[in-house]
Amino acid sequence: MLKKFWNSLNKKNDSTNEEIVEKDDLKAEEGNLENAKTDEDINANDMNEDDKEVIEEESIVESVEKNIEENIEENIEENIEKATLYDNIEAHEIEEVSLNQAESDMDEEQPQKNLGFFAKLKEGLSKTTQNLTGKLDELFKGHIEIDEELYEEIEEILITGDVGFETTLKIVDMLRKNVKKKSIQDVNDVREELKLIVEEILSGDDSNLKLEPKPAILVIVGVNGVGKTTSIGKIAMRLKSEGKSVLLAAGDTFRAAAAEQLEVWADRAGVELIKHQEGSDPSAVIFDAISGAKARNTDVLICDTAGRLHNKKNLMQELAKIFRIIDREYPEATKEVLLVIDATTGQNAINQVKIFKEAAPLTGIILTKLDGTAKGGVVLSIKSEQQLPIKLIGVGEKIEDLQDFNAKDFAKALFSSN
Repeated sequence: MLKKFWNSLNKKNDSTNEEIVEKDDLKAEEGNLENAKTDEDINANDMNEDDKEVIEEESIVESVEKNIEENIEENIEENIEKATLYDNIEAHEIEEVSLNQAESDMDEEQPQKNLGFFAKLKEGLSKTTQNLTGKLDELFKGHIEIDEELYEEIEEILITGDVGFETTLKIVDMLRKNVKKKSIQDVNDVREELKLIVEEILSGDDSNLKLEPKPAILVIVGVNGVGKTTSIGKIAMRLKSEGKSVLLAAGDTFRAAAAEQLEVWADRAGVELIKHQEGSDPSAVIFDAISGAKARNTDVLICDTAGRLHNKKNLMQELAKIFRIIDREYPEATKEVLLVIDATTGQNAINQVKIFKEAAPLTGIILTKLDGTAKGGVVLSIKSEQQLPIKLIGVGEKIEDLQDFNAKDFAKALFSSN
């Protein structure tokens, strides 16, 4: 499974190499065109004036294109680095657009906060609700008796809703027992019992973000692209608005432009950022950030980290070193280690949880992009199979759309009729 996951994460690198090969082929082709141009120049005296003008124009165009291509591509190694950098610059630009939009939303849509978190949660889960509970509603409408066929169809709907095989069996087994124990006869009551079971699985006293006693340190881990930087920025803005002092640490020194993206969020939130040069030792950044947090008497230190799953050994070594420094230099701090998961990956998220559990002492999950997927059922798998609490969920692009996870509200929103 890890190999399959690793291969999927490196598709982008493969596409980058293909792009470079295509550029090399284009350059070779332009070289052939240049040779052809030279032959045309030799025979130019035998042509009329109109033909000479055409050749001169083509020669100028080809010369300009060649110069542009030569300036862009000096060698293959530089192109690989540039391609990576361009990807990150583009991500940075997208991040800035998102930040500007978020800032605008805070000003223009402030009155909408009165709608309450539940309304936003329900709206954010609409795709999952349509995929999962919409099918369950149709199932219960078509059934008169509570029989084995009903349970089998519930299993099928849950599995296709990315709840996961093991968790689905657990849910249906609990449903059978509860229906028998409570002597439920009405099919419509089975749906309500199913909602209660989902709420029970998701419930737990450890779902709240632990920031007390002060000082607190949040270590954010996860693969690139899942929304780590955005989540850190939103948490920082939220804590700052609550009157807490916050310091950010740019511990992802491996990915180009990662520190710059985090700096944009730090500026928006009005908090300080500790960063080093790209390629620096991540643990050195964390060490300096802890020293800075102590000197400033900071309430919450939030640390970004690299997400190099394509090199699992390096990932584990880096994270292990970071946690040794935290334990040694900041033992008095309340510690949360949160794994950011992209909900759109569905059951692949479980593989990420397993890998990071080996590398870091995880205390909870931040589940992002729930509003953009019909695979929200993965929440149940993570909580049930991995025994990790969901701390925060992202149900939109706005700052306030990163919400505290509440099992009762989640189950209610998931089973709400549209």
